[in-house]
Amino acid sequence: MATIIQKPGLPEIKDNTEVKSFLNKRGIEYDHWPVPNASNSLTDKLTLVDDEKEALLKNLDNRFETLKEKEGYQSRDLIVLHPQVPGLNEMLAKFDKVHYHTDDEVRYIVDGSGIFGFALAGEKFLVRVEKDDFISVPKNTNHWFTLDENKRIKAVRYFQDMSGWVPNYVEETTALV
Repeated sequence: MATIIQKPGLPEIKDNTEVKSFLNKRGIEYDHWPVPNASNSLTDKLTLVDDEKEALLKNLDNRFETLKEKEGYQSRDLIVLHPQVPGLNEMLAKFDKVHYHTDDEVRYIVDGSGIFGFALAGEKFLVRVEKDDFISVPKNTNHWFTLDENKRIKAVRYFQDMSGWVPNYVEETTALV
């Protein structure tokens, strides 16, 4: 389950209900969707070939169908990151600076973990996401993303419009102060 990490001196928030409330008050949708056990043989693997990615996405189609009906999402894909991915650090460098997108950034974490950071109305905080976490960052929300020390994540990315996913950088530090 997700953990909220606030500026020094403030407690971490780990209770699922409190995490959801904290994020919802800031316009960020969060939920906890258990990945079906039938997917474990795929989520447990470090790498996946394209056929395995499609099989995993098919196992999770009920979530996609719900998002299509509820929010109008048109497509989805599966990103698989791990230390052996060529150019991983360069890829991550595109997103570890404060930026926003003109479309929502919607992720369902199906394996591994990572860290979203937010800079909202003078407040900065981190959200450590892991397997079973669903997060929807609204369009035009200043945020950043990085992998944690494990450098491993599998996430379903949902899109309304792929062109809205280009990062627009802003002059802001990622430091929690």
